[in-house]
Amino acid sequence: MNSLQLSRRSLLAGAIASSQLPVVLKAQPQKPNVIVILFDDLGEHDLGYLGARDLKTPNIDKLAARGTVCRNWYSNAPVCAPARSALMTGRYPLRAGVGHNGLSLRPSEKTIAALLKENGYATALTGKWHLGSTPDTVPNAHGFDYFYGFQAGCVDYFSHRYYWGDPKIVNYHDLWRNRDEIFEDGQYLTERIAAEACGFIEKQRGTPFFLYTAFSAVHYPMHAPRKYVERFPDLARERQMYAAMLSAADDGVGQIIATLERTGQRDNTLIFLLGDNGATTERRAGLNQQPATAGKNTPYRGYKFSTFDGGMHVPALVNWPGRIPGGKTIDQIVMTADILPTACHVTGAQVPADRTIDGRNIWPVLTEAAQSPHDDLCWSEGPQLAIRRGKWKLVLNGVTHDGTPEGDRPLQGEDAVFLSNLEQDPGEQGNLRREHPEIVDDLQTRVEEWRKSVESN
Repeated sequence: MNSLQLSRRSLLAGAIASSQLPVVLKAQPQKPNVIVILFDDLGEHDLGYLGARDLKTPNIDKLAARGTVCRNWYSNAPVCAPARSALMTGRYPLRAGVGHNGLSLRPSEKTIAALLKENGYATALTGKWHLGSTPDTVPNAHGFDYFYGFQAGCVDYFSHRYYWGDPKIVNYHDLWRNRDEIFEDGQYLTERIAAEACGFIEKQRGTPFFLYTAFSAVHYPMHAPRKYVERFPDLARERQMYAAMLSAADDGVGQIIATLERTGQRDNTLIFLLGDNGATTERRAGLNQQPATAGKNTPYRGYKFSTFDGGMHVPALVNWPGRIPGGKTIDQIVMTADILPTACHVTGAQVPADRTIDGRNIWPVLTEAAQSPHDDLCWSEGPQLAIRRGKWKLVLNGVTHDGTPEGDRPLQGEDAVFLSNLEQDPGEQGNLRREHPEIVDDLQTRVEEWRKSVESN
């Protein structure tokens, strides 16, 4: 046998042997997980990293220190349900059909959960929904594989009953696992929301997931177990309860992070943490039928329900180890509706092309110091309209909802048209309408055209 024949036989034998070996494929990197943690009626000033010294939010503060803080993050509405509709759909609330509380998210709307589910994600909501309670509008009808929480705007933290509707509405129990009503009387809701979030994470090892944890804290009723209240012995009673409720939710954030770390998923998880709207002065959140005073929107004017910045300029941070810069603060103007297209960008999901999406992908803003993708941001709340364009903010028929009798009525006279330079006056105290009439005319035209466009969908 010559050497050429031997060589050919050796090659053939090697090929046969190799074909019988198991094929080892390179592991494909898992798509990133996405978590949105939402707080209810949280004051702009009421986190440690934002300057609050009488409260304790160490877990949130740690996320902020290791992530990027967005100091010009706006909710798309100064009230709960419309703000949440923008988060879910990436669309202005009026365009999504949820212009005020009490409306359901239409079955035809595509949520962030539905979009990521189509892209192979497991999806869950733990906490507050507030976007519908009929079979075709509950979370499981809007793309969530798993739902634990309540459907209304608020519930008692221990009985999980809704007591705060019109006097003609009898109180009702409102706690659900998927489409089934469940009873957990006596268990503190904030702790249960966090525990359910952690349980969902535990089950998703190896499967990319989207988790929306919507804490009811610090929305009324003002309830917290004694162990949280005792963390703040020196605070006045109203602020003490607010601090206790927030501290319980902060513990929940810490538990979520610890679960990600324990399951080896921390470095592959993008987290958005934000508020839905500003702190409230509603009497339901106060003591002795008096307007609430616990939440602080400093330095902004107005409270929940107001289109001044105190109503919807909210705390927000973004965290993803190794992907989002740590210890960074950005001042670019962004909004809650931006979460949907940004999450689609990082996960490879498709942004709907058959409807207007008002949010924009802010990944370049977060990672490359890009400029804001928005020329204007606009808001509508009852008779109020507002628009921000760069440093300029125009509020029409503004209502401050500051807890005074005057604060519940639209501003009159000159101040019914209120122009501010937010770079010089973030508290919107001085009206510049007479100094800059051309800017007023331009912004008023823009915001009125915007309202017509979103109302027509």
